[in-house]
Amino acid sequence: MVYSKRDKQFAIKMKSKTAAIEMSVGTIVTIVLLMTTLILGLVLVRNIFTGSVENINSIDQAVKNEINKLFAEDDARKIVVYPATREISIRKGDDGGFGFSIRNTEEDAGSFTYSVDAVGSSCDISNSEAEDLIILGRERRRGEGITISSGGSLDQPILVKFSIPESVPLCSIRYDLTVEKDNTLYTDSPLSVDLKIEAS
Repeated sequence: MVYSKRDKQFAIKMKSKTAAIEMSVGTIVTIVLLMTTLILGLVLVRNIFTGSVENINSIDQAVKNEINKLFAEDDARKIVVYPATREISIRKGDDGGFGFSIRNTEEDAGSFTYSVDAVGSSCDISNSEAEDLIILGRERRRGEGITISSGGSLDQPILVKFSIPESVPLCSIRYDLTVEKDNTLYTDSPLSVDLKIEAS
């Protein structure tokens, strides 16, 4: 079959239009895939950093490593709280908390006790009600002390865990972590930890 010059020109135009459309579709698909990957990556990074900064649910190897790193940064540090900001955020209906470890910087071994006590809040909640939010790790009393050798630290950091019911108002609560060695205050003053209760 013999094609006229006009038919050939029409066929060339159609091929170039098809190629342009295919290129446009390919470009759009590539952009969509790249944007999806970027968004998923940002969400993943946000979740990782938010989880580590706002609160913890268990003492895993990553938390232990962070606590050991904080001790390594300062040889004189007696107590380390994680997250290092000593600020945690927990939504209503959720659980979460903070971890801490004690290092014996003195020459003698000793028996360590601790307590976590509410000392104030930004809302109408009593200190005893605030302390009732703690479901794990509230205190270690005399007679149940943890023996730590000179220069040593806790083998297993302690998890202080909160459970926030829906009925609790949105507010910030300050807790004091007080540590004693052989019935004497181990630090000059308690370490404060702030809990922010957020909407579910």
